[in-house]
Amino acid sequence: MVETVITFGAILTAITALISIFLVKMTSKESHAGYYPNVFLALVGILLILIASIAPKVDFAGAGFGGIGIACMFAGAIGFIISAVMDSYKNVEA
Repeated sequence: MVETVITFGAILTAITALISIFLVKMTSKESHAGYYPNVFLALVGILLILIASIAPKVDFAGAGFGGIGIACMFAGAIGFIISAVMDSYKNVEA
Protein backbone atom coordinates (compact mmCIF):
# COMPACT_ATOMS: atom_id res chain seq x y z
CA MET A 1 0.00 0.00 0.00
CA VAL A 2 2.81 2.42 0.81
CA GLU A 3 4.46 1.80 -2.55
CA THR A 4 1.19 2.49 -4.34
CA VAL A 5 0.67 5.78 -2.50
CA ILE A 6 4.25 6.87 -3.25
CA THR A 7 3.79 5.94 -6.91
CA PHE A 8 0.51 7.89 -7.13
CA GLY A 9 2.16 10.86 -5.42
CA ALA A 10 5.18 10.83 -7.74
CA ILE A 11 3.06 10.62 -10.89
CA LEU A 12 0.68 13.34 -9.75
CA THR A 13 3.60 15.54 -8.70
CA ALA A 14 5.25 15.23 -12.11
CA ILE A 15 2.03 15.98 -13.98
CA THR A 16 1.11 18.91 -11.75
CA ALA A 17 4.62 20.34 -11.84
CA LEU A 18 4.67 20.30 -15.63
CA ILE A 19 1.26 21.94 -15.87
CA SER A 20 2.20 24.57 -13.28
CA ILE A 21 5.52 25.37 -14.96
CA PHE A 22 3.76 25.72 -18.30
CA LEU A 23 1.09 28.01 -16.84
CA VAL A 24 3.62 30.17 -14.98
CA LYS A 25 5.74 30.60 -18.12
CA MET A 26 2.79 31.37 -20.43
CA THR A 27 0.83 33.82 -18.27
CA SER A 28 1.51 37.42 -17.26
CA LYS A 29 3.43 38.41 -14.15
CA GLU A 30 0.25 39.37 -12.30
CA SER A 31 -1.55 36.08 -13.01
CA HIS A 32 -1.93 33.36 -10.40
CA ALA A 33 -3.00 30.70 -12.89
CA GLY A 34 0.06 28.56 -12.15
CA TYR A 35 -1.29 27.82 -8.68
CA TYR A 36 -4.76 26.64 -9.75
CA PRO A 37 -3.85 23.00 -10.55
CA ASN A 38 -2.24 22.69 -7.12
CA VAL A 39 -5.28 24.13 -5.35
CA PHE A 40 -7.51 21.71 -7.25
CA LEU A 41 -5.31 18.74 -6.35
CA ALA A 42 -5.16 19.71 -2.67
CA LEU A 43 -8.95 20.06 -2.52
CA VAL A 44 -9.40 16.67 -4.18
CA GLY A 45 -7.02 15.18 -1.61
CA ILE A 46 -8.98 16.67 1.29
CA LEU A 47 -12.26 15.42 -0.18
CA LEU A 48 -10.87 11.91 -0.66
CA ILE A 49 -9.67 11.78 2.94
CA LEU A 50 -13.09 12.94 4.14
CA ILE A 51 -14.80 10.31 1.97
CA ALA A 52 -12.43 7.64 3.33
CA SER A 53 -13.63 8.33 6.87
CA ILE A 54 -17.28 7.81 5.84
CA ALA A 55 -17.22 5.20 3.05
CA PRO A 56 -16.45 1.54 3.56
CA LYS A 57 -13.05 0.20 2.57
CA VAL A 58 -12.50 0.74 -1.15
CA ASP A 59 -9.26 -0.40 -2.80
CA PHE A 60 -7.93 1.11 -5.98
CA ALA A 61 -4.63 -0.45 -7.09
CA GLY A 62 -3.89 -1.43 -3.50
CA ALA A 63 -4.60 1.95 -1.88
CA GLY A 64 -7.80 3.23 -0.39
CA PHE A 65 -9.36 6.65 -0.73
CA GLY A 66 -7.30 7.93 2.19
CA GLY A 67 -4.02 6.87 0.63
CA ILE A 68 -4.87 8.44 -2.70
CA GLY A 69 -5.98 11.58 -0.84
CA ILE A 70 -2.63 11.75 0.91
CA ALA A 71 -0.86 11.33 -2.44
CA CYS A 72 -2.96 14.16 -3.91
CA MET A 73 -2.16 16.49 -1.02
CA PHE A 74 1.55 15.63 -1.26
CA ALA A 75 1.53 16.37 -4.99
CA GLY A 76 -0.34 19.63 -4.41
CA ALA A 77 2.17 20.75 -1.76
CA ILE A 78 5.20 19.97 -3.91
CA GLY A 79 3.48 21.63 -6.86
CA PHE A 80 2.90 24.76 -4.76
CA ILE A 81 6.61 24.89 -3.94
CA ILE A 82 7.62 24.48 -7.58
CA SER A 83 5.09 27.09 -8.72
CA ALA A 84 6.23 29.57 -6.09
CA VAL A 85 9.89 29.19 -7.06
CA MET A 86 9.11 29.56 -10.77
CA ASP A 87 6.87 32.55 -10.10
CA SER A 88 9.49 34.26 -7.96
CA TYR A 89 12.14 33.84 -10.65
CA LYS A 90 9.69 35.20 -13.21
CA ASN A 91 9.00 38.32 -11.13
CA VAL A 92 12.58 39.19 -10.17
CA GLU A 93 13.76 42.67 -11.08
CA ALA A 94 17.47 42.71 -11.93
